[in-house]
Amino acid sequence: MTTFSAVLADLLRREPGRPLVTFYDDATGERVELSVTTYANWVAKASSLLVEEHDLERGDTLRVDLPAHWLAPVFLGAAWNAGLAVTLTDEPGREPDAVVCGPDGLDRWAGRAGDVPVLACSLRPLGVRFADPLPAGVHDVGVEVWSQPDSFIPWDPPQDDDAAVVVDGVATTQGALWSAAAAGSLLTDGGRLLSEANPASPPGLATFTEPLARSGSLVLVVNADRERVEATYAAERATARFPA
Repeated sequence: MTTFSAVLADLLRREPGRPLVTFYDDATGERVELSVTTYANWVAKASSLLVEEHDLERGDTLRVDLPAHWLAPVFLGAAWNAGLAVTLTDEPGREPDAVVCGPDGLDRWAGRAGDVPVLACSLRPLGVRFADPLPAGVHDVGVEVWSQPDSFIPWDPPQDDDAAVVVDGVATTQGALWSAAAAGSLLTDGGRLLSEANPASPPGLATFTEPLARSGSLVLVVNADRERVEATYAAERATARFPA
């Protein structure tokens, strides 16, 4: 299986109800658990948001400027589902075709909203809308995503030689991304990886792709002290951690 869509479809056939992403924010007490089915539903809605609402096409580039949060894997998956190439850092000479950001990115990206779609996530519990009005032209994901359909079928399906991630000007194809994930070493097949890294970053990308490709799951923890991390590791029956 060499595309994101194929990997996710296989999981939906085999293990639709098992946890895929579990998120803890110890600063707010938030805990969110996405099963394979729930994750797929979010990805479908986000895919439609990108393609149907904002006219992105296979081969376009999406800048994912999100912190460590459960919505980061959602938008990574949505991009790959639609055949978009993800950039996780600034790429000199390559402007993105759209941007998805969190509250901390508003000052930076709001000025670009007249040129490219800028989609902002409040990062509030349950993915709800921002409490305050957004800058002109910026789209609130917490408003727009809920009206999107629960399934997404691209009219131009991504292929394994489509670019999936671009880092420092070097593109990794979907085929290469998922082959590397399946052969990765962060966890064993079916394992649970506890990570404090941002999945939407070059160092943290594998903390999501490997669990997805190896029938595992990600436990993403933010704003926790060492004692809380250890407690969560035990409570979630994690089998590996990143950083090790």
